[in-house]
Amino acid sequence: MSATQTGFVRSTLLFLLIGTGILIGIIVATFGLVERTRATFDYILQERNIRRMAADLMQKLSDAETGQRGFVITGNELFLQPYESGATEIRDDVEKLAQATKDRPVLAGQIETLRNKVRAKLAEMGQTINLVRSGEQDQAIELVQSDIGRELMDDIRQMLDEFKDLSDANVERGTTAQLAASQQLQWITVGGGIAIVAVMGGAIFVVAQHVRALAASRREVEVLNQGLEARVAERTEDLIQANQEIQRFAYIVTHDLRAPLVNIMGFTAELDASLKSLQTYVLNDGKPLSADQVQSARLAASEDLPEAIGFIRSSTKKMDGLINAILKISRDGRRQLKPEEIALKPLVETITASVYHQISESDGTIALDIRAPRLITDRLSLEQIIGNIVDNAIKYRNPSRPLALAIRAVPEGRHMLRIEIEDNGRGIAEQDHERIFELFRRSGQQDQSGEGIGLAHVRSLARNLGGEITVNSRLGEGSTFVLRLPSDLSRLVRS
Repeated sequence: MSATQTGFVRSTLLFLLIGTGILIGIIVATFGLVERTRATFDYILQERNIRRMAADLMQKLSDAETGQRGFVITGNELFLQPYESGATEIRDDVEKLAQATKDRPVLAGQIETLRNKVRAKLAEMGQTINLVRSGEQDQAIELVQSDIGRELMDDIRQMLDEFKDLSDANVERGTTAQLAASQQLQWITVGGGIAIVAVMGGAIFVVAQHVRALAASRREVEVLNQGLEARVAERTEDLIQANQEIQRFAYIVTHDLRAPLVNIMGFTAELDASLKSLQTYVLNDGKPLSADQVQSARLAASEDLPEAIGFIRSSTKKMDGLINAILKISRDGRRQLKPEEIALKPLVETITASVYHQISESDGTIALDIRAPRLITDRLSLEQIIGNIVDNAIKYRNPSRPLALAIRAVPEGRHMLRIEIEDNGRGIAEQDHERIFELFRRSGQQDQSGEGIGLAHVRSLARNLGGEITVNSRLGEGSTFVLRLPSDLSRLVRS
């Protein structure tokens, strides 16, 4: 499965998981809010029932009291009908109210007081009725006119009003909670709908993007098929160039390594000759030596041997440097490339910032014009290429004028990127434009230390990245190094 297909599958699964999670969240939240709404609704109904029961109890007590007083005043049994029919119901209503408020601590704590006062009120009314029936109407009227019944009735009315007020407050709070739950449900529904629409839009976008990528891939395959012969010819040319490069490399290695070996062999012979003079002097076993023999031994110890050892050491050091340079290029050629997306402008800014103090010391300037913001390539190799060229521009600047360094990057064609690094330094003679990229080769005035491997290393890195580097330069005016790289190295690595 290709990376594009893998990304498409992962994106699709991700959107499915997100959509499923949103739906589950909406369902859970909806069930929770519905359950809370049902509980709140039951709570409101219970509070309204408590209020109704308190109002009914007060009404029945008022009706019973009215009938009691009518009977006491007139002695007519017809007035007792509300009292007789309501006395039993009043007691039942008190118990029903007690049952309804048992989970209301504030109200439940007052039920016993209410029960006692209702009993006392019913007892007071029953006592007056019994007095009238026994012919003691005056005493009954006197009892009614006393404050006992009125105070009991006022206390009961006050308590039942408190019951109703508290129930009204609870109903209002429940209604507010109900409205809040409804609003939350509305927001959850709207937010969930928006989220689902967003997920659907993202999924559609991913699908459309995948379809476009497939279409682009198909077109690219068609283009690649059409240019297959040209690519074969290009690869053949690359192979010929690589073969020539190998031949040049083999010649340079054998030539440059042979020179130190010749020096070592020659000075080894001189060591052997000097050693004979010393042996004659040291191993004479007490025999007299001529003045020439003594002079030869002294000359060998003071001049010939140190000179030969110095030349041998210098030659071996040069050989070691050459071998290390070869190993460095070999290691870079074997290093596994790691293509990654690189923001080109920050990378170039970081490289130039590290050398800005060297340029600013001589009033030099750096100009950047990066019009290709990103590419996919090996970061370490690209940093080494640009850093090496920038270091060379500083190293070989023209001492008669401040260094002016410019770095430009622009797309070139569909799949290539062009990076130009321009300086106003010493410049390079035209016959040396290709020679400077050869291993151990340098051009111009040799007043700077170096082994002649920097630009050879740069070209090796550029070719490892699937690109090429060239130079345009005029002696005394400056140089422009042109680096061409594929904008997506990972595609070349896959192919």
